Amino acid sequence: MRYVSTRGRAPDLSFEEAMLTGLARDGGLYVPAEIPVMAKADIAALAGRSYEEVAFRVMRPFIGEAFSDAEFEDIIARAYAGFGHAARAPLVQLAPNHFLLELFHGPTLAFKDFAMQLIGQLFEASLKRSGKRVTIVGATSGDTGSAAMEAFRGLDMVDVFILFPDGRVSDVQRRQMTTVAEANAHALALRGDFDDCQARLKDMFNDHAFRDAVRLAGVNSINWARVLAQVVYYFTAAVSLGAPQRSVSFTVPTGNFGDIFAGYIARAMGLPIEKLVIATNQNDILHRAIARGAYETKGVTPTISPSMDIQVSSNFERVLFDVYDRDGGAVAQLMEELKGQGGFGISQGALERLRGLFASGRCSEEQTLAMIARARAEMGELLCPHSAVGVHVAQAHLGVTPMVTLATAHPAKFPDAVEQASGIRPALPARMADLFDREERVTRVENDLSELQALVRRERVA
Repeated sequence: MRYVSTRGRAPDLSFEEAMLTGLARDGGLYVPAEIPVMAKADIAALAGRSYEEVAFRVMRPFIGEAFSDAEFEDIIARAYAGFGHAARAPLVQLAPNHFLLELFHGPTLAFKDFAMQLIGQLFEASLKRSGKRVTIVGATSGDTGSAAMEAFRGLDMVDVFILFPDGRVSDVQRRQMTTVAEANAHALALRGDFDDCQARLKDMFNDHAFRDAVRLAGVNSINWARVLAQVVYYFTAAVSLGAPQRSVSFTVPTGNFGDIFAGYIARAMGLPIEKLVIATNQNDILHRAIARGAYETKGVTPTISPSMDIQVSSNFERVLFDVYDRDGGAVAQLMEELKGQGGFGISQGALERLRGLFASGRCSEEQTLAMIARARAEMGELLCPHSAVGVHVAQAHLGVTPMVTLATAHPAKFPDAVEQASGIRPALPARMADLFDREERVTRVENDLSELQALVRRERVA
């Protein structure tokens, strides 16, 4: 299995090389040269198996010779051992033909744990084998950072630096990053929004001298291994609802496009997915792109669903690569227009393909609050604001095909918004009950590349 850059000017890599590299040296994102397809019989054979067994069967074709079967099985087992639900990603019925996929039973109560816990174990196994140490830098709108800190804290071969927008994450999200005590983990509060954090992250990767000097690695959803791990729960959910004999649809609250791109990969592998619905909050660049054929940034408006407060959705580049017939030059041109002009137009042919692949919808702040209240009153579920965005958008796409909405975070991560909507202040699980008593450790930084690079050089273990 080989991996190619979406911009066509970086060398092809193996799975392990792509995982450790993160962002391609031409600025693009790595994707598989070919998508392996599962036969209907193989999909049907996933029924009744544990999450870990399904994960092994779904992901194994993508990793090539990087790990033996026994090594990979052990990595998967360790990745999900700390989850708080035996099913890992259980389904709950909301209404006739509408289901909620609970993705918040991991260590940091968000869907990012599915990918980050796995990638932490993959990195550790690979680096111990090579004897090399890496510096991981990530950008987060809230959940990725806490999941990364949890996954890499205390590991021998890794220093981890996480950039988050100062004052634009929930108190719980912030404390999950800033109360990590291990010396190899660093929480950096950047003065700016998430797009600023993500831009500085890419700047560090594109400074090849710095990148090589500190052995930079990335665990944002620019890293293919992150996307791959998220493909698995599409299979477990769909098979539980009758796939492959029955089609299933999914609605995904998304800002950076990684989670719904994982659904796109699942469908390309042969999973019978009828609809993939993009659900956005009022920072609705993805919805506007599908509806109008123009990807145009307008600035980020803070919302009660802060993990979706994004205007530059990195993983959208991956699907553009496919709808532009894998023309790396065309994608590179679009990304240059985005950087220089703040947006780009999508060609008619590519737009028609996008509309054939995805539906989309938008949810306002008022609609998000109303959905939290309604879900509690009518469905017996207390939703986080991001999950409420998904459920609201899904309402317009319900039909005879079962719809699964992804619940991306535990409501206790956003207690103020949930309490405002429902009158209920959700409590943290017992294992996190002391979160607000723990000492915080955070470094505030300016939105300045040279300052960030100096900090990383200074604080990392040589």
